Amino acid sequence: MKEPTLVVLAAGMGSRYGGLKQMDPVDHEGHTLLDFSVYDAKRAGFKKVVFIIKHAIEEDFIRMIGSRIEPFMKVEYVFQELDKLPEGYAVPEGREKPFGTGHALLCCKDVVKEPFVVINADDYYGPKAFQMMYDFLTTHEDGDKYSYAMIGFYIENTITENGSVARGICHVDEDNYLTDIVERTKIEKRGACAAFTLDDGKTWEDIPEHTLISMNCWGFTPGIIRELETMFPVFLDNEVKENPLKAEFFLPNVVGDLLKEGKASVKVLESEEKWYGVTYQEDKRTVVEAIQAKKNAGLYPQELWR
Repeated sequence: MKEPTLVVLAAGMGSRYGGLKQMDPVDHEGHTLLDFSVYDAKRAGFKKVVFIIKHAIEEDFIRMIGSRIEPFMKVEYVFQELDKLPEGYAVPEGREKPFGTGHALLCCKDVVKEPFVVINADDYYGPKAFQMMYDFLTTHEDGDKYSYAMIGFYIENTITENGSVARGICHVDEDNYLTDIVERTKIEKRGACAAFTLDDGKTWEDIPEHTLISMNCWGFTPGIIRELETMFPVFLDNEVKENPLKAEFFLPNVVGDLLKEGKASVKVLESEEKWYGVTYQEDKRTVVEAIQAKKNAGLYPQELWR
């Protein structure tokens, strides 16, 4: 089996955060959350990383992040731009929002030919997630179905005190294989755990403690790219026509469709680690304190890339 690759979704706009959080330092040494994820992946065995970014941030991203990782891992850059569309399609007038995580991954089709794990640039997953993914990707191959994996976090470990978040709520069978995933775009910490709303806060539905959710940490075989190529034009023909400025091609929805069609199996690898992220500016202090605590405990050196 080919050595797996790390793919990083780093082209987001950071609208709720108010800036490009994928390049915002979270310690005194200038490391970003992305540095810690790539460092954890390297320790787990990954040797190549593909960053999906925009041309607008290319120079800054390479200077601040890519250049310090390049001596330690093979690094490639892929660009997600609005006009990267199939032949015959055009960007809707007035559209500024990216087409989503599924479109971002599709932009990798010319550089990723091996199994890979895909993550968000602005989330902290912890070392265990990358070790479990590396072990899975190096021991599993496609059979009658695509053989995928997902890191499942507990809902109570993935929410912020400072506003709403979007999460994929997962359902699994007795063998911990994913049976369904539903994207909820407005989840908030309420009471002991969390709840989501579908009507702008008029009503709320509780999410039980220990509910497994997706943080967009997926393990895929290359066949997912072919599926994205097939599904993306359908998305453009239907959802973008209905909602031209905001419709998004969500990766969890793609996986959900493949499950319903019986084309894929997804092993859910549970992690009890706490997620850290900077969805909002108010989250940053908590993240900075948590990272320093992990350094103090010996999980990371003060300077990662030496």
